Amino acid sequence: MRTEAVTLPGSPERPNEDWVAAVLPGSGAGGTVVVLDGVTPPAGDDGCVHTVPWFTARLGGALTELSASRSDLTLAEILALAIRRTADAHRDTCDLSHVRTPQATVAMARWDATVVEHLVLSDAALLLRAADGSVRAVLDDRLDRVPAEVRRSVAATDRLRNQEGGFFTAAADPAVAGRAVTGTTPRARVRALAALTDGATRWVELFGAGDWAECFEVLATEGPGALIQRVRALETAAAGAGGLRRGKPHDDATAVYAEL
Repeated sequence: MRTEAVTLPGSPERPNEDWVAAVLPGSGAGGTVVVLDGVTPPAGDDGCVHTVPWFTARLGGALTELSASRSDLTLAEILALAIRRTADAHRDTCDLSHVRTPQATVAMARWDATVVEHLVLSDAALLLRAADGSVRAVLDDRLDRVPAEVRRSVAATDRLRNQEGGFFTAAADPAVAGRAVTGTTPRARVRALAALTDGATRWVELFGAGDWAECFEVLATEGPGALIQRVRALETAAAGAGGLRRGKPHDDATAVYAEL
């Protein structure tokens, strides 16, 4: 098995709010990858005394430890427990009812000798490559279904955040784990996988530089760092041409690739 992970901040003046981990137990029978993308609050308004990187490190650390040690729990159960642990770490000092309380998108995969499990919440992505080379993208498209005119308004978007009919992120409510996109695939049908934050999926979703299969080929042959550098080049070119159609000029970008 082989894994490679790269994460790059959107700006050297701001801390990277993404988080990534890959765990390969010494037995070689399985592994886990975890990718988080922290949600940046407008003007720092989130009712919390902690930073977004503090939150993603706490949640990511709990997800990594639990997914590696609790094979008796599903990934959704692990996400619920990790959210509860993280909330307990700051509920006495912070307003966890705030709509912008620190939160993150999640992409996870865990595999053993027989099965590959996956979980995606919000706009991260998980890619699974089969033995025949075909690539399946596991996506949670609920944020994409929010009309563009709504997403241009912070207040309007927040009214749909973690609400029925809207979209969901990992914040302070463990019940949101039940909203994640989850599933399992026989291990024999998965030869490699990748997890990406939306700063890396821009190559496909924002710039249309290739499809998911072509994105996976870049990851497999050139590595996650090369994909992110391709995104940065496209962002720079777009800025020179008058700016992106939507979003930040440069976003935190993370990609992890694993051969099973």
